[in-house]
Amino acid sequence: MEREPVWAGIDVGKRELAVALSTGAEFILANDEAGVAELIERLCAAAPALVVLEASGGYEHAAWIALWEAGLAVAVVNPRDTYHFAQASRRLAKTDALDARGLAEFAARMRPAPTAPPADEELKALVGRRRQLVAMLAAEKNRRQQAPQWLRKSHDRAIRALERERGAIDHAIERKLEQSAHLSRQRELLCAVPGVGPVACATLLAKLPELGRLNRREIAALAGVAPLDQQSGVWRGRSTIFGGRAEVRAVLYMATLAAVRCNPMLRSFYRRLREAGKPAKIALTAAMRKLLLTLNAILKHRTHWSPVCLESA
Repeated sequence: MEREPVWAGIDVGKRELAVALSTGAEFILANDEAGVAELIERLCAAAPALVVLEASGGYEHAAWIALWEAGLAVAVVNPRDTYHFAQASRRLAKTDALDARGLAEFAARMRPAPTAPPADEELKALVGRRRQLVAMLAAEKNRRQQAPQWLRKSHDRAIRALERERGAIDHAIERKLEQSAHLSRQRELLCAVPGVGPVACATLLAKLPELGRLNRREIAALAGVAPLDQQSGVWRGRSTIFGGRAEVRAVLYMATLAAVRCNPMLRSFYRRLREAGKPAKIALTAAMRKLLLTLNAILKHRTHWSPVCLESA
């Protein structure tokens, strides 16, 4: 017989974490480093299908990140939603233990979608700065081409300075990824995929922290590579991609250009579409989506890349 799923609720306070499981177990831990470590140990042993906690002015952040890094699904919910749920359940008394029990029941009944933790702000800033430097380098190189010969040494000095700064930022990004065990594991999995290099990997981790935590349709829409139908009455237009995160889509495009040459799975997929008469742009967009879904499945299942497509997850 299949085991009943376990649901967990955590009432987060400034100093304490009140925890309740759908099995009836309850305990209170300190909201500090030692308490969070014990929380992870106990919840990993219980293996809940979902952990629900309320947004509590930032006091939930340490537990939230630690739970995600331990591989547990966590939903951070709006306190207003849980308040109305408690009112509808005729639960009028209020204590930390009762609130935790109510959150466990909320998890079992409502089953909210897991909430991806925010991207590491330092990594996000470093990736953004690198993108600025690349844009400045491209602009300076273009200006050099238009400059008279006697002025080009000035542009050369500026270009060398920008390249040195880009190298320093690349080193800082590498160091940042090495400092976090969670980011380091994700980088190892992503960079094992042919076509995905250090820049694409860092950009995806910084600008798409939901990668590996959403289903295939959600992640494609978020990145802006999901085809959108254009129809009205009997008119049928061409499906196009639209919206999403431009920086993610740009880095996926460059990774796909490399992948259709060196990644056997994407190379055969791209060639099939071209042989079927699809224009190069449409075939490349489809390959971008396939690459993204493969990366999403790899992080979701913590599985190393293989030529067998994993996008069904």
